[in-house]
Amino acid sequence: MLIPFSMKNCFQLLRNLKVPAAGFKNKVKSGLIFQSVSSDIYQNLAVEDWIHDHVTLEGKPVLFLWRNSPSVVIGRHQNPWQECNLNLMREEGVKLARRRSGGGTVYHDMGNINLTFFTTKKKYDRMQNLKLVVRALNAVQPQLDIQATKRCDLLLDGQFKISGTASKIGRTTAYHHCTLLCSTDRTSLSSLLKSPYQGIRSNATASIPSIVKNLLEKDPTLTCEVLMNAIAAEYAAYHQIDNQINLINPTDETLFPGINNKARELQTWEWIYGKTPKFSINTSFNVLYEQSHLEIKIFIDIKDGRIEICNIEAPDHWLPLEICDKLNSNFIGSKFCPNEITMLTNILHRTCPEDDELYNRWNILCEKIKGIM
Repeated sequence: MLIPFSMKNCFQLLRNLKVPAAGFKNKVKSGLIFQSVSSDIYQNLAVEDWIHDHVTLEGKPVLFLWRNSPSVVIGRHQNPWQECNLNLMREEGVKLARRRSGGGTVYHDMGNINLTFFTTKKKYDRMQNLKLVVRALNAVQPQLDIQATKRCDLLLDGQFKISGTASKIGRTTAYHHCTLLCSTDRTSLSSLLKSPYQGIRSNATASIPSIVKNLLEKDPTLTCEVLMNAIAAEYAAYHQIDNQINLINPTDETLFPGINNKARELQTWEWIYGKTPKFSINTSFNVLYEQSHLEIKIFIDIKDGRIEICNIEAPDHWLPLEICDKLNSNFIGSKFCPNEITMLTNILHRTCPEDDELYNRWNILCEKIKGIM
C-alpha cells in the first residue's frame, strides 16, 4: 500500500534526532518503509546520507526503495576514468555520481530497483537482507533459482548477476544497499561501464565485471512495481510492522532539514572527480606527418582530480619544444576535464605565432588529450 508521507499521516521516522526535524510528530514503534518519488540520483543518495547522519535507528530499522533516471554510480574509492565511458556518458546525458559507500560501479535506470537497509551498527547484516529479498522474489515466483553469494551478490540460475551490494558502517548506524535488475537497458549498461581509456595506473578499487540478466527476461510478470511491493511486504512481515510504503519527496526540507545541501554537495566536481584516488596516465598515439607516423607520448599524474605532473613529448620538428613546455607547465594545477583543457588551450592559442600548420597540430594534440579525459 502506497501512502504519501506528510506531516498529517507520518509515522515519524525519528525518535532521537541529532537535528530538529519539523514534520516528524508521532513515534515509530518498530520500523518504516520509504519510497522516493524522485528519480534524481543525487537527491536519492542525499536521503541515504541524511538518514545515516540524523536518525537513531535503535529498534527502528528503515527500508528505502528508490529508482533513478540513467546514471552511473561509482564507489567511494573508485576512479571514474577507469570505470566508465565518460565521453559516451556526456554525449547521452547520463549522470555520474559518487556514493558514500565502497564497492564497485553500477548503472541505474528506471528498470533497476535500489534497496537500502538502515540499521544500527550492531544489527547490520547484509546476508540477512539478501535472504529477505530472495524470499520476497520466491513469494512472487517460486520457480526462480536465486542464490546469495559469499560476495553478497544475487545470482539467477547460478550464473547471472541480478544484484550487487555495497555498504557504509558508521559509529552507531549502518546501511547496506543493493541493486536489483528488473528491466534495465543492458545495452547501455554494457557500453557505459566499459572504460575506453588506456594507460591508467591506479590503486583505486576496481569493479569486477559480471554477466547480468534482468528478472523480466525470466518472467514478464516481474515488473519493478510487483517486485518492490513484494520486498516491502516481506520486510514488513519480518520486522512485524505495517505493510505501508511511505512516499517521500527527497527535496522536502520540512521532513529532511538540510537535505538539499547534501544533494548539492554530491553534484560538485570536487566530490565526483576530486575524491578520486591519485592515479597516472601513461599513453601514446600516432599522428600522420609527411606520409609517416610520428609517436606522441603523454604522461600525466592526477591528484585530487587535478593535474600534478604533465609531460607531453612530441618530435621537435612536428611541434616545437617550447610549445610542448608551455602546454606542460600550463596544464599543471588544472582540473583533469575536457572543459578546463579547452579553456586553457584557447588561451594558449593566443600566445602562439600565427602559423596555420602549427595551429592545426596544436589542435590535434589537445583533442587527443581531451580524448583521455
